[in-house]
Amino acid sequence: MFSEFFQFTFSGVTLGAIYALVALGFTLIYNASHVINFAQGEFLMIGGMGTVVLMDAGVPIYFAIPLAIAMSGVAGILLHRLAIAPAKNADVVTLIIITIGASIFLRGLAQVFWGKEYHALPNFSATESINLGGAILLTQSLWILGIAAVLVTALGLFFTRTALGKALLATSMNKDAASLMGIKTGAILMMAFGISAVIGAAAGVIVAPITLTSYDIGIMLGLKGFIAAAIGGLGSSTGAILGGLLLGLAEAYTAGYISSDYKDAVPFVIILAILFFLPNGLLGSRAVERV
Repeated sequence: MFSEFFQFTFSGVTLGAIYALVALGFTLIYNASHVINFAQGEFLMIGGMGTVVLMDAGVPIYFAIPLAIAMSGVAGILLHRLAIAPAKNADVVTLIIITIGASIFLRGLAQVFWGKEYHALPNFSATESINLGGAILLTQSLWILGIAAVLVTALGLFFTRTALGKALLATSMNKDAASLMGIKTGAILMMAFGISAVIGAAAGVIVAPITLTSYDIGIMLGLKGFIAAAIGGLGSSTGAILGGLLLGLAEAYTAGYISSDYKDAVPFVIILAILFFLPNGLLGSRAVERV
C-alpha cells in the first residue's frame, strides 16, 4: 500500500515539476506584459522536436539540446518582435488572440517540416529505473526534478542578483515608471518572451524521454501549464510552482486510485473549482486589477 502511494506521489511530483516550469513561463510573460501567452506550449514542443531533428541530422545530444533550446528562445523573441510589439497598443484580448494564432502557426510549421510522428529522446541515464521501497522510479524523473530545481533557483537568482532581472521586475511593476528611469522596456519585454521560451523548451527536452514528443505535444501540456498558473494565481511565481505540483499530484492520484481515463479531466475540474471559489488563485493578488 505504501509503495503504491510512494509511486503515485513520485509520479505526481515529476508531472508537477513539468507543469510548474510551463506555468512559470506563463507567469513571467504575464507579469511583464499582462499577456497570457498561449503559444507557451509550442516552445515546449520546439525544445523536444528540435532536439530530435538535430540528433537525426547527426548532432550529438549534448550539442543538440542547447541548440534546440536556443532555437526556442529565438522563436520567443521573434514572437514578441513580429507579433506582440507591433500590436502594443491593442487590448489584452487582442494580444491573447495573437498568441493563439502564433501557437497554431508554429504547430503547423512543425507538422509540415517535422512530420506527425511521435519521437522519443534517449534516457539521460544508462539505468532506466531504480527500485526504492517497492516503488519503481524512473531515473529520468530524477533528472526532471533536478533540472527543474536548478532552473527555478537560477530564475530566482536572475531576478534578485542581476541588473536585467531587476529591470524586468521593475517593468512588471510599473512599465511607465521603469521607462522614465531609463529602462528600455521594449527590450526587457522581448527578453521576457525569450526567457519564457527557453524555460518551456527545457521542460520539453527533459520530459521527452518519458512522454515522447511530437508536433502537437504542446497543446495539452501548455493548457495544463496555464491551469497550474491559474491555480497558484497568475503573476505569482511561487503560485506557479505550487499549482504545478498540486495539479501533478491530483492527476497521479486520480490515475492510480480511480482510473487513468479521468486523468486529463482533473485539471479542468480543478480550474473550475478555483475560478468559482478563488478566482485570483491560491496565492494571487486579491486586487481586482493592478494599476
